[in-house]
Amino acid sequence: MAAIGAGPGRPAGKALPRALTLRNGVELPAVGLGTFKAAGDEARGAVLAALRAGLRHIDTASIYKNEAPLREALAASGLPRGSVFLTSKVSPYEQGRGAARRAVEGICERLGTDYLDLVLVHWPGVARTPPHSAANAQQRAATWGELQQLYKEGRVRAIGVSNYEERHVAELMSDPAAEVKPMVNQFEVHPRRPRRELRQLCKQEGIAVVAYASLGCGDLLTAPAVREVAAAVGRSPAQVLLRWALQEGCAVIPKSVRPERLAEWTEPQLLAGDWGLSGEQ
Repeated sequence: MAAIGAGPGRPAGKALPRALTLRNGVELPAVGLGTFKAAGDEARGAVLAALRAGLRHIDTASIYKNEAPLREALAASGLPRGSVFLTSKVSPYEQGRGAARRAVEGICERLGTDYLDLVLVHWPGVARTPPHSAANAQQRAATWGELQQLYKEGRVRAIGVSNYEERHVAELMSDPAAEVKPMVNQFEVHPRRPRRELRQLCKQEGIAVVAYASLGCGDLLTAPAVREVAAAVGRSPAQVLLRWALQEGCAVIPKSVRPERLAEWTEPQLLAGDWGLSGEQ
């Protein structure tokens, strides 16, 4: 497990930025709410609680099939559309020319919005296609072409990828047809899976990293090393793990449907300069 300490250029006890600035100037909130496996009243309640707690980034995907309760929560919050950053993803079943555009249009309709702040290609592979088939690369390129066009039309404010490994990033960055380069790569990052090489590549290419599963699917919350650091800094294990990712320069999108946990994940709690993780922790 990687050491839980201050990241490069992120000294302990220094307030962290509220947003990551993408290559096109769009501000991506550093702390958001993930909604994987959240549905119905549970999803509605979690999103509404998160918004009321001050979070302004909601992450979903077409394959999650929870846009209806998210739409209801957004409406119930009373917040103007422009104050909430909405991320969604085109699923492996929706890749390709035409299909990707229809997917984004459908997401917008189901969420009740004219535009999305960020759209990602959810996975580099295509559904019902063998992993080593050349069709995957062809469909990835076609999907990116559609997102690129939607971006140029102003239907989405930023575009990116998710779960792309080094070879997928290199492929997209070198594609002459990709006039608009990816602004975000969202993938799993936590102390047991720090992904330093992939994160370094993204940094070199000007791609912001959004970390999911920052709590290690829950098992890291009870790890002795994490609990020891949490006791030392007077914070919860979840706050320590999220602060670790934030100090590493990532945005985070932890998922919970429990209001008491969401209250721990507000910007003042996670980004404040009155605490942090030192290089020894």
